[in-house]
This record gives sequence, C-alpha cells and structure tokens, in this order.
Amino acid sequence: MKSHINIQIELAEDKMPETIQWMAPDGGVEDWQNSKAILLGLWDGEEKSALRIDLWTSKMMVDEMNDFYYQTLYGMADTYLRATKNEELATELKEFAKSFIKKVAAAAEQAGK
Repeated sequence: MKSHINIQIELAEDKMPETIQWMAPDGGVEDWQNSKAILLGLWDGEEKSALRIDLWTSKMMVDEMNDFYYQTLYGMADTYLRATKNEELATELKEFAKSFIKKVAAAAEQAGK
C-alpha cells in the first residue's frame, strides 16, 4: 500500500515561490490547500544526514513566520517525545519554543516604541 502527499509550488519570474499548495487524499485532505510556507525535513539513513526544503511565499509576513516557527518548534517537542520517550529533552525543547516566542514579542514591542 502506498500513500501520497502532494505539494505543488508555483514560481514567480525570480524563481521565488508565488503559491504553495498541498493535498493528502489518504489523510482526508482531498482538495488543494493553500499555504504561505513549508518546512519539509527528510532523514537520509544511509548518509546519516537531514535534508530540508524550506520555502515561503512573498505573502508570508514576519509575524506569521514567527508564529510558524514557534508552533513548529513546540510541535517538534511532541514528536520527539513520541519517538524517543525522552520527557526531559522534550520539555526543554518546549521551554525553548516558549522563550523564542517571548523574545519575538519583546523585540516587536521594542521596535514599536
């Protein structure tokens, strides 16, 4: 049995992503969904290295990117806990995510003064 997650990227003339869309029919997402950013991480077991695809459209605002990273970091802690059962490090990663978003908020407040 195979399952598919489909991602399509439309590029502008400068080769920057104009639109990002995805669908996952086997996961119940049968129609194309719009997205402003994608972080895709793959593990190459033979090379023992991580491969990444990080893309975002010009419509992605800085505050959205900050929230996206916070939620990604926080979610990675949950994934890490499920995969390793290491509660201490998962908690530490969540604390880092909370510290990150607090620093983002403080920087935004400082910039607004």
